[in-house]
Amino acid sequence: MLWDDALVDAEKVTELNPSSYIGYQLKYAVLHDAHRYDEAIEAFKFMLSKLENASDTQTEKFRQQYVNPSEAEVAIQDTIKAQLDNAPHRLLDTFTGRLCDRDAQISTFKSSTEYKELLSSSLLVHVDLRKERIKDVVATYFRCVTLSHRWEGKEPLLQDIKDKAVDELKAAGGITKLQSFCKTAHAAGYHWGWIDSCCIDQANNVELQTSLNSMFAWYQTSALTMVYLSDVPPSSKPGALARSAWNKRGWTVPELLAAKVIRFYQSDWTPYLDDHSPNHKQSVTIMRELEEATGIDAQTVVVFRPGMINPREKLQWASTRITTVEEDIAYSLFGIFGVQLPIIYGEKKQGALGRLLQEIVAVSGDITALDWVGTSSEFNTCLPADITSYKAPPYAPQFICEDEMQRSVSSLQDTMVAKLALKLYSSLDRLRAPRFDQRRLHLPCIVFPVTDIRRRSTEHKESYFTYAIKADGLHDLQITTEDKLSHSLRRRPGRRSFLLVRPWDRRLFELPDHADDTESVDDDDFALQKSPGEQGQVDSQLSERAMRLIVRLGQPFSAFLLVHQRSGEYKRITSDHNIIAQVNDVNSVHGMMDVRTLEIL
Repeated sequence: MLWDDALVDAEKVTELNPSSYIGYQLKYAVLHDAHRYDEAIEAFKFMLSKLENASDTQTEKFRQQYVNPSEAEVAIQDTIKAQLDNAPHRLLDTFTGRLCDRDAQISTFKSSTEYKELLSSSLLVHVDLRKERIKDVVATYFRCVTLSHRWEGKEPLLQDIKDKAVDELKAAGGITKLQSFCKTAHAAGYHWGWIDSCCIDQANNVELQTSLNSMFAWYQTSALTMVYLSDVPPSSKPGALARSAWNKRGWTVPELLAAKVIRFYQSDWTPYLDDHSPNHKQSVTIMRELEEATGIDAQTVVVFRPGMINPREKLQWASTRITTVEEDIAYSLFGIFGVQLPIIYGEKKQGALGRLLQEIVAVSGDITALDWVGTSSEFNTCLPADITSYKAPPYAPQFICEDEMQRSVSSLQDTMVAKLALKLYSSLDRLRAPRFDQRRLHLPCIVFPVTDIRRRSTEHKESYFTYAIKADGLHDLQITTEDKLSHSLRRRPGRRSFLLVRPWDRRLFELPDHADDTESVDDDDFALQKSPGEQGQVDSQLSERAMRLIVRLGQPFSAFLLVHQRSGEYKRITSDHNIIAQVNDVNSVHGMMDVRTLEIL
């Protein structure tokens, strides 16, 4: 009744002076406050027409405070486009249960009360405040919930629910899960939901490729990720999440790491451990349980950022996971490493994993991805055939404390050793980063020629062979491999040559993270800029770094056994364990001077 009276008063003002804008201004304000937004906008348009027809300067200035509805519509449309540019193309409307493409999503918003109220209120506000208000309303309306789950049995695909209301479908299997997801998301106040099974057109290769390369970002920007644990019964105790098969699937790793806000739901869609908090990543109990189940540090789960840092650790996270489609074990990791590569179903697991590992080495220059135990890939013999080869942590030499380092450096203070150390340092500093070209790995390394290989009798099963190996400059060692190697190189020099190599890792330089890895130790131009005193200090520091490098090179290391091919390249011989080698004498620097970049098939 109050709004009706106010509206009558506004009409009277208009009747008294039809050419004045004031009556329409009052009418707009009343209709807006009464939530009659369509009528309010029409009244606003009449008000603008009166203001535009006015000739006095004061009224013209007053007109400048307002925005034409068409301008406000363009501003809102631009904000919607920016909001949806990085969102999934199709979303489930949790209110209607229908699948909506981009146009349908926008149409649904424009017919909503939220849009009409936003448009009406955007006509009056200062331009900067209006932009912030539009951005906030659009972001809130289009908040999306993503579902992380295991595919079980027959999951509904896009064709199964297209142009249908989910709630009207027969509740069974995957449909029941879909219905419960929409219901739970709706109850939580979210208008839109996304699930991989039915929101992607699996038959459209272009859409499938775009979606798989975008999924990490979609989970990362979602307002909430719901994790459905079908094998965790209601009222479960701590530990049930860790035992869930959800922790064994390949795609759930990036979904867990990408999500900023996550909640775990039991089989009846009640919160795990009855934890109704908004974000289970803030639950110490749940995060500790996930850390034990996944091997991923709890803090990393909470604040994970994609990229190439610590690639070997990331590969270990995925080493126990399985996927229904073999190539997905690699594709699921694209987002974790922040790479976008072609999706080529049919290339098989070794091809997919090989392309990913090739990209990791090429982009990061990190060789730890080459440190594994298992069977070589057909893609390249320095890469594994299976992700399971990364289960065991890489070999790590014993930590050298600073006191021990200084003692070791002091023991090497010999003029000849110092000169050779500087020469070796210079040779290693000039090496280029490892790279792939046509699946061939160009690997910088320190080379130790193998002088003798002898087979030993062991109790291993017949498919494995154990060999004692001698190499110049190294302690004798033993390996067990599936490959049958040539016997006694001394007696049969015509046999193909073997090398034990230490892949070069620039981290041994102990340079700070911000250091320019391209700096050279014999940069004459830089030396000319130094005074004699300063140059002497630089030379002393460089000599110290070179000697510290020699100490580190004297530690045991994970070696590769390579066999020379007739075409000039090499192939890696794999072992059933890390091949740990060590130089005979750290003072014999000349034994480490064979620095090369080898081409490995």
